[in-house]
Amino acid sequence: MIFSIFIIILPLFAAMGAGFGLSKLFTIDENSLTRVLTDFFMPALVFYSLYTSDIVVTETLRLLGATTMAVFLLIIMAIAYCRASKMSVRAFAPSICFMNSGFLGIPLMALWGGAAAVNIEVVIDQMQTFYIFTIGIIIVSGGFNANGLKEMTRTPLLWAIIAGFFLRFAGIKIPEAVTGIFRFSGEGASALAAFTVGCSMSSRRIILNRHLTAGLVLRFAGGFAAGWLSSIVFGLTGTTKIIMIVATSLPSAVFSYVLPLRYGVNTELAGSMVVVSTLLGIIMIPAAFVLAGMV
Repeated sequence: MIFSIFIIILPLFAAMGAGFGLSKLFTIDENSLTRVLTDFFMPALVFYSLYTSDIVVTETLRLLGATTMAVFLLIIMAIAYCRASKMSVRAFAPSICFMNSGFLGIPLMALWGGAAAVNIEVVIDQMQTFYIFTIGIIIVSGGFNANGLKEMTRTPLLWAIIAGFFLRFAGIKIPEAVTGIFRFSGEGASALAAFTVGCSMSSRRIILNRHLTAGLVLRFAGGFAAGWLSSIVFGLTGTTKIIMIVATSLPSAVFSYVLPLRYGVNTELAGSMVVVSTLLGIIMIPAAFVLAGMV
């Protein structure tokens, strides 16, 4: 079972490997690549997935509730560890709280379950994206401020979420020629996202210490537990439950490194979390699928 899931997600890691290798051979501007992905391709995919989704309102609300509960459980775990170990909450907590449900999760679910799985994953990812650019900014900036609010309003992903949800549930139709633009652009997002993660990994310095070990345990085991408990509380079943649990068990989000960097916070440990957790994902992601199907 684990081997068959690994074969399914092999293209994902192949694209990541290509990004890693090419960034070693050639000069690739990671900042530009990330901006193109997050400000164009990902918003296109998110809007199209939400607008064409067949998820009903009640299921969407359960997904949003479960994602919210999982994120807050992880925030509590992260802050508790940082306080106990005297680690900087601003520098380390985001890499525990936020999983790579977009760059990794969306292409992963596209390979595993096709469009139906992507639609569910997009809802989970966009709720988490909302928290990254709200609570995440509050954490790394040391509190709510005008700069954080400005950063939120300038994020195309958030506007794609709002527009996609609004048009979908308001029943507003837009011309097929327009939806075709978003579909075409969004189709390239999954492969580019995996490639971008690989490029990001190539430039990260890895720090190996007990904090990294604890962070990995919280990210994978804590994430699995948070997703499982949230699924039970909000009544998620079947495929939706598996996707929810696997999503919360994914490696650390790239933004958990990017956000602290933007606010002048030391990011060496956060960068190590992104790299090492992503590498361990080769083993942990198939394991999460198997365990999620058993609980």
